[in-house]
Amino acid sequence: MADPSAGPLDVPIRDTSIRLGQFLKLAGLIDSGADAKSVIADGLVTVNGEVEHRRGRQLHPADVVVLAGRAARVTLFGG
Repeated sequence: MADPSAGPLDVPIRDTSIRLGQFLKLAGLIDSGADAKSVIADGLVTVNGEVEHRRGRQLHPADVVVLAGRAARVTLFGG
């Protein structure tokens, strides 16, 4: 398991934003879109330290998503 003190995993995106459900899958925090719907609805996902219940929430570079103690930060591809 990754060392939590190392900070969040940087996950690059090609556009300037991405929906939360898509990002969870891209970051490898979940296996499917159905999983995204479930963990978000159950209040298990935080964005920048706040519980998020909207699967369609737009994320932008520097946003940090946490699920089950695993953190991923949105970064701009090539940036």
